[in-house]
Amino acid sequence: MYDCIIIGAGIAGAVAARKLAEEKGKQVLVLERRNHIGGNCYDERDEHGILIHNYGPHIFHTGMEDVFAYLSRFTEWHLFGHEVAAKVADGLIPVPFNLNTLEMVYGEKAGQLGKKLADTYGEGSRVPIMKLRESGDPDIREIAQYVYENIFLQYTMKQWGQKPEEISPEVTGRVPVLISRDNRYFQDKYQGVPKDGFTAMFERMLAHERITVRCGVDCRESLAFREDGIWFEGQPFEGDVIYTGALDELFDCRFGRLPYRSLDFRFEHYDTESYQGRSVVNYTVSEDFTRITEFKFLTGQQDADGTTIVKEYPFAYSGAEGEIPYYAILNDENEALYERYRGLVKGLERFHLLGRLAEYRYYNIDAMVKKAFELTEQM
Repeated sequence: MYDCIIIGAGIAGAVAARKLAEEKGKQVLVLERRNHIGGNCYDERDEHGILIHNYGPHIFHTGMEDVFAYLSRFTEWHLFGHEVAAKVADGLIPVPFNLNTLEMVYGEKAGQLGKKLADTYGEGSRVPIMKLRESGDPDIREIAQYVYENIFLQYTMKQWGQKPEEISPEVTGRVPVLISRDNRYFQDKYQGVPKDGFTAMFERMLAHERITVRCGVDCRESLAFREDGIWFEGQPFEGDVIYTGALDELFDCRFGRLPYRSLDFRFEHYDTESYQGRSVVNYTVSEDFTRITEFKFLTGQQDADGTTIVKEYPFAYSGAEGEIPYYAILNDENEALYERYRGLVKGLERFHLLGRLAEYRYYNIDAMVKKAFELTEQM
């Protein structure tokens, strides 16, 4: 009945399903372990009527015209320049640390320091904090130390459960000093959230006559790997399989569990107009949680009764029921373990790995869409 089976109805799986059905004429079956589509982007209205992101806040941002145009087929957008503030002492400062932040911290001295940063690294550049700390200039090292202590160090240790020097440069590079006055957290051309929510966008994407979606299904109960290939529901399957889940869990963690960081989300509702007056505040030097998101400032919702927030508490993923693997912990040892699992499927030409979990990498939404484009085109 099916030409392709896709495991997972998150952004990678949903885009791949639509591309294969619509452009390749394939009959596609999508299997999703959760009882809903949308993966971690899933959103819904809470009991107070406020649209929340159940698995933490997601903001779509991209400079890729083809990705934006494709997703725009399935949604209109609430577009905005996403800004984040960090709670430091009794005040809020923009992050990433930029020339505006520099003025707030250093006052009259900021002009001289900003010129030195621009002359050294270039106007508009994004300089990783670890690179700034290596500077031979004492003024630049002073700025780097401020950012390191007040924005980077404790936040990073909370988020990753590691010291900064133990963390992959791929991660530390995400905490730069921005040598401009752009207060936006991202500098991409397009930033925002689907106007009707992520779930509605996924529903439209998967609404195609050649796509069948089954939710509440664990693929391990129907998918088997044998010497003669892939079997599905007790029969040899000759089509393609795209897997977007955790690769170690597909094989019951036979070599040991791949390490991830997870998050505990604690939602709170208040019968007030606003809790913090903005969408996201990072708690970089205080509290056990890393940030607070106030949803109606993220989604632009106008008919909200009161306000709903969520606090994020990071912890080490153990695979226990209810836990979700969010962030791969990248180092040589963990990547070697991942390669052992990837070796189990290397000989299967029609078995494809796609997405954050399956590839043990951190991808933004637009990057996952692009990878789905590339994979389905190759197929």
